[in-house]
Amino acid sequence: MSVFKFKQFEVDQTGCAMKINTDGVLIGAMVNHHAPKNILDIGTGTGVIALMLAQRFPDAHIHAVEIDGLAAETAGRNFQSSVFSERLSINHIAIEQYNHNEKFDLIVSNPPFFVNDLKNEEFRKGIARHASEDFFSLLVEKSNSLLADNGQIWLILPVKQADEVIAVASQYDLSLAERINIHSDENKPTFRQMICLKKGKTLLKESDFNIYQSLKEHTKAYQLLLKDFFLAY
Repeated sequence: MSVFKFKQFEVDQTGCAMKINTDGVLIGAMVNHHAPKNILDIGTGTGVIALMLAQRFPDAHIHAVEIDGLAAETAGRNFQSSVFSERLSINHIAIEQYNHNEKFDLIVSNPPFFVNDLKNEEFRKGIARHASEDFFSLLVEKSNSLLADNGQIWLILPVKQADEVIAVASQYDLSLAERINIHSDENKPTFRQMICLKKGKTLLKESDFNIYQSLKEHTKAYQLLLKDFFLAY
C-alpha cells in the first residue's frame, strides 16, 4: 500500500526505501515535550514523524532533513498536501552538512542502526537501514550543536545502539533524561529503547511499554497512544 491514511493527513510512501513502521509511529506519538517551537526531524523518510509532530504541536515549525533524494521529494509532497504545510519544510542534505540559524527545542530521529552489518543488496534501503562506524558519534555531535540549552533529543534504537549513543552523549555533557523500554509483549525482552537526552545533569525517568497483549491484538496503551492518528482506533 503506497498511501497510508491517518486521521488528519495522508502519507504517500512512493520512492521511499523504508516504509512507515512501528518505530516511526511510536516515536512520533511518544515524544514527551510540553511545547516545542522549533523541531528538527533527522532522516525523515516518508515524513510521517514530522507530520505526527505537526499535528501534536500546533505552534511548532518542523524542519526535516533527508539524505535520499527520492525520499526527500516524497516527504516534500506529503508536507505540501497536508493541512500543516505552512509549518513543515524539507532539506535534501546529510545531517553533517545541515545548518540552521536557530537552535531547536526538540530533535527527533528514527535513525539507521545496523552498524557493521551485512549491507542490504538494495543500495537505497541500505542507506535507510545501515549506519557507518562513526554515524552515532556524528549524529550526537551535530544534534548537540543544533540543540537549544533547554532542548531535548529523542531517538528510538535497539538496546545495543541506544547504549552506544548514551555513552557518546556523555562526552558532550548530554544526560539520559528518559528511557522507554519497548517490548513486543509483556513476556518478551526489550527490543527497542526510546531515549531522551538533555544538556547537563538530570534525573532519569524510566518506563516500559508493551505493543501487543496477545497475537495480533494491540495493548490498550498502544491503542490509546495512537488513537489520534490511526483510523482503526
